[in-house]
Amino acid sequence: MSKMDQTPSGERVHIAFFGRRNAGKSSLVNAFTGQELAVVSDVKGTTTDPVYKAMELLPMGPVMIVDTPGIDDEGALGEKRVRRTRQVLNMADLAIVVCDATLPMGRAEEELLELLRQRQIPHLLVRNKADLLLRIPDGDGAVYTSASTGLGIQELKDKVASMTLVEDPQRPLVSDLLSPGDVVVLVVPIDKAAPKGRLILPQQQTIRDILDAGASALVCRDSELTETLEKLVEPPRLVITDSQVFDKVSAVVPETVPLTSFSILMARHKGDLEVTVEGARALAKLRSGDKVLISEGCTHHRQCGDIGTQKLPQWIRRYTGVEPEFCFTSGRDFPEDLSGISLVIHCGGCMLTRRQMRYRHRICADQGVPITNYGIVISHIHGILERAVRPFPEI
Repeated sequence: MSKMDQTPSGERVHIAFFGRRNAGKSSLVNAFTGQELAVVSDVKGTTTDPVYKAMELLPMGPVMIVDTPGIDDEGALGEKRVRRTRQVLNMADLAIVVCDATLPMGRAEEELLELLRQRQIPHLLVRNKADLLLRIPDGDGAVYTSASTGLGIQELKDKVASMTLVEDPQRPLVSDLLSPGDVVVLVVPIDKAAPKGRLILPQQQTIRDILDAGASALVCRDSELTETLEKLVEPPRLVITDSQVFDKVSAVVPETVPLTSFSILMARHKGDLEVTVEGARALAKLRSGDKVLISEGCTHHRQCGDIGTQKLPQWIRRYTGVEPEFCFTSGRDFPEDLSGISLVIHCGGCMLTRRQMRYRHRICADQGVPITNYGIVISHIHGILERAVRPFPEI
């Protein structure tokens, strides 16, 4: 498997195609990717859900191509499709607005272009079905294409690949805290919730970032941590643990050794660590009946002892002594209206792009709802939050 194929979705540049029904978005996506990615039909509204395709686009690198339902869909079901299309805007690093070249641009496209400008999302205007025109206009800034004949497809790919994206530099996971030769101990519990035969994505990414820094990653289970530390000639530069065993690991690791969790590293990497640390203090203000939203960026099979739906609510009830009302979202679903929500607790967001995480933070900030993170909440509940964020100079 190539390195490109292994690039996580959350680390790819997301290129989304938008437009009215029957503008030829799906045909254009197929021509752009060189694959029959999307179902094509003359019937309006054939694309009912966003369709995703990972590919490499040089010199840009690994990208995620997203085909979306029409922005002008109608009816109750159509409104849901349009809502899903607008959600794609929250993750799009670059937008392709597709118009039918034989028709004048409508209000739907104008509103979309204005929204892209407001959100500072780089975008291109593409006029598809240009093979039906008698003459292709010059100087209007659009790229003229024909998905059926291949006209302008290579020009479109070249323009997209060379575009300068709005930079939103994210902090490294951990490499900026390390020096060559450092040893980092990673504590990875292997229990019922652990995926069989592999490590979860934040653990994989952290190991790679440690290696990129010229440091060494030593991985052990929580049950072997004491023995592992005793075998080291010198204390490790850092210990990183799964949040679920934070209290157990904290009791074993000497106070002189920096300690944090994978979840907290992801909060720093994808979101705003300072905001999520502050958000944990909202636990002290919870009252019975207050709504707490627990949100995960991925979807997975829930098992007995699931951290999001079972362990966190139990720990919070025990810590606060009150009975909040818990609600849950997963995957790309995140409410834009947080009315009635007192606190949002988010996972590390390893499957989300930084733009998605920043967008979710912005929703919370705009509505005055504190947001925090799994690992930060767990360390706060166990009285070790100050220690868990001590390794980070920005805190």
